[in-house]
Amino acid sequence: MIRTDLVLDPVQTPGVLAAKLWIGRGSSADPIGQRGAHQLLASVLTRGCGSLDAMQMADLVEGCGAGLRCDTNEDGLLISMKCRDLDSPQLLPLLGSMVHEPHLQADQVNLERELSLQALQRQREDPFHLAFDGWRQLAYGMGPYGHDPLGVSVELEQLSAESLRPIATSLSSEPAILALSGSIPDGLLDQLQADGIFPQPQAADLGLDAKESSNRASLSAEQTVHLHPQSTEQVVLMLGQPTLPHGHPDDLALRLLQTHLGTGMSSLLFRRLREDHGVAYDVGVHHPARAQASPFVLHASSAVDKALTSLDLLMMSWQELMEHTLVSADLDLARAKFRGQLAHASQTTGQRAERRAQLRGLGLPDNHDHRCREALETLDGTALRLAASRHLAHPLLSLCGPQSAIESLADRWQQALGQR
Repeated sequence: MIRTDLVLDPVQTPGVLAAKLWIGRGSSADPIGQRGAHQLLASVLTRGCGSLDAMQMADLVEGCGAGLRCDTNEDGLLISMKCRDLDSPQLLPLLGSMVHEPHLQADQVNLERELSLQALQRQREDPFHLAFDGWRQLAYGMGPYGHDPLGVSVELEQLSAESLRPIATSLSSEPAILALSGSIPDGLLDQLQADGIFPQPQAADLGLDAKESSNRASLSAEQTVHLHPQSTEQVVLMLGQPTLPHGHPDDLALRLLQTHLGTGMSSLLFRRLREDHGVAYDVGVHHPARAQASPFVLHASSAVDKALTSLDLLMMSWQELMEHTLVSADLDLARAKFRGQLAHASQTTGQRAERRAQLRGLGLPDNHDHRCREALETLDGTALRLAASRHLAHPLLSLCGPQSAIESLADRWQQALGQR
């Protein structure tokens, strides 16, 4: 039996139930020399378990009109099921079987491995992926967050069904979080508990303090820029650094800065790079929720002849975070956008279940988002500037584009660092 923390979120729906099973074994736990193992394992879990082979499993799920998928990110593996409430008694036990009794047939592993290798090949043709991979290597090196969850081709090619078995065994021994959102049928939990699949739901720990990061990325003072030459008509720029785990006391301040910089057409980067100067095709900020030092990365794509101006504007925007205090109008707009994002991210039962599983998986209380909404008013422009000064003082730059162009950009970057 999987040791499972059960989170219930009853919602009035027309007979729909979403289930999310989170296990804290993501790509950051890939064994040395086997980067991509957890994602490959996740992709095979849907291809047979317990008494069902791949076709029988697909017939059962699809015959009920349900959806089943399994994904891996840096911090965890997530099995997702969405079905009618009436079908949940026969479908939910699959989640336990997938983790505890996966088949891991060699032909299915080989098929999924080839699909993953093809996905990695497509990424190598995408300048955004190349630029972010360069930034990730620069920021995390060989650390837990130093590779794409899909893995590394030369290591992925060597993985087999036998390689995955010890990982699957360790996966089944990990504590898990099962979040249910939607119409939860009467008697469902009793049936699951009677079958020995899932234990009694545990009460939420609403007094849990946000944890400090115990594994901050070590930054190299010597290398602050990564170049990936590619024969394209554009340059992709990624400027940022590893920061904080989700739930850190300063995390909310950085999320407001992310919103101010990169959310919507009213954001600073959109107005500055696209409307005011017309130098970028696309702009944004990447700051995902992570258990350890999360990336905080500004990104932009630009024509070669406008890339230098784009870099200057990105560097100026970054430096302003630490030197200028956000005015009230900008702070109010960032608060409103942040509230809207929280609301938009909880519209469906699937979103609600996934967020609750994620919070428990990261060691945060169920009411974390509510706490964040309440804390918004306590953060002023000075608090945001001080948080930026503490956590955004050592940016790293990754560039992808024509070699001569990115070398010129690297020279400008080094000049700017020398003047700081």
